[in-house]
Amino acid sequence: MPILSTKLYIPPNRPEMVLRSRLIDRLNEGKQRKLTLISASPGFGKTTLVSEWLAGCGRPAAWLSLDEGDNDAARFLTYLFAALQNIGANVGEGVFGLLQSPQPPSIESILTLLLNEMTTIPSPSILVLDDYHVIDATPVQEAVSFLVERLPVQMHLVMITRKDPHLPLARLRARGQLNELRVADLRFTAIEAAGFLNEAMGLSLSPEDISRLETRTEGWIAGLQLAAISMQGHNDTKGFIDSFTGSHRHVMDYLMEEVLCQQPESIQLFLLRTSVLDRMSGSLCDAVTRRSAQHSKMKGTLAASSSLPPDFTTASGQEVLEYLEQSNLFLVSLDNERRWYRYHHLFADLLRQRLHQHRTASAGDEGWDVGELHMHASVWYEKNGLEIEAFQHAVAANDVPRAVRLMEGGGMPLHFRGGVTPVMSWLESLPAATLNANPSLLVMHASALLFVSQTTGVEQKLQAAEAALQDAVLDDNNKNLIGHIASV
Repeated sequence: MPILSTKLYIPPNRPEMVLRSRLIDRLNEGKQRKLTLISASPGFGKTTLVSEWLAGCGRPAAWLSLDEGDNDAARFLTYLFAALQNIGANVGEGVFGLLQSPQPPSIESILTLLLNEMTTIPSPSILVLDDYHVIDATPVQEAVSFLVERLPVQMHLVMITRKDPHLPLARLRARGQLNELRVADLRFTAIEAAGFLNEAMGLSLSPEDISRLETRTEGWIAGLQLAAISMQGHNDTKGFIDSFTGSHRHVMDYLMEEVLCQQPESIQLFLLRTSVLDRMSGSLCDAVTRRSAQHSKMKGTLAASSSLPPDFTTASGQEVLEYLEQSNLFLVSLDNERRWYRYHHLFADLLRQRLHQHRTASAGDEGWDVGELHMHASVWYEKNGLEIEAFQHAVAANDVPRAVRLMEGGGMPLHFRGGVTPVMSWLESLPAATLNANPSLLVMHASALLFVSQTTGVEQKLQAAEAALQDAVLDDNNKNLIGHIASV
């Protein structure tokens, strides 16, 4: 089998590299353990970090950049042996021929011979498997698991991946054999962001601009780089940062190509539909996607792959969220119990823009209605006692009667219970015709204004409400409104 030598090269350090001493220290400390796992979304500098570390760690290293073709066990082992020969000239020579024989022995037997040869390597060494997320073939996964369990003490394995591998990570963690770097660790700090933007990328940003950009990108390195590239030649730095979202063309191209279009169609639909949520739980996702998932207006319009098990369509929202978390799909955990999550802000921007595009393309189709998604969310939040969130989604669904009912709160208005900001925002967004046709809205608006000590306009709204009630039937509801007007 011909060997493509570039798969075995350690990537050179990049000229715009930022020295990440805190992470280098973490990698050095982890050399005493069996495995270092670097698992994060695309664009967090995983490969760059490891190549930077290897340049100064003082140990010989073998590097293997994996691709989809390495899901063939014989090819994977061939490249593994070739990589190891960079640190031990004779490693693997005894088993190369076995792989090419008409009836090769079992993978376990071949790996046993390899491990025996690896014990002869005289000094502590490092083996790096880059882009391990492309490996989905069970025989190769089992081979790597066998290798990890039986690594000789002088060999340290580094695995770089976009999603967690099929390895007994919990057992390795409990034994103290696992060193982990994840998204939270890889994010640029404010100091690292300043060094990258001003020194590596040649910008001259103020500390305030750097802080705002770092906050907007949540320390995502690729996002900062895309912003820096786009910012060159712009005079209005503040305006650019304010407008830098997931719909920015460079960010969108990157996230579409590297993230969204790499997912199966079912995952893409889940991501788009749940993008209406600011935070997510498994049962909330079930509520939002349950009915709309029956419709397939978008079927066939999105890129697909086969990285999920066949029974994914029957999986619960919680199972999907845990899959997204393990796959590092720009999902941020909000607790330690795996109950609540949110999307990375820039990724959420992209998803919502794509959702809007498909809503426009599907106009008139009852099966693809963004309002319906918000409606499911509103119902779920109300059932779970979260009335402010229920109100906000009713507003987003443009369901005025439901929003009014939730705002009135069964006798205790929502703005008295911490919801004054969303209530005021909604009321101020309504056209005058809608307000004048609903005296209860005018009274609620006057009450909310008084609650925040804004007396201007209160009397005008109350007079408009009284005028609307003059010819109305004096039922209990209207009598309550008259009393409310008098109290205000």
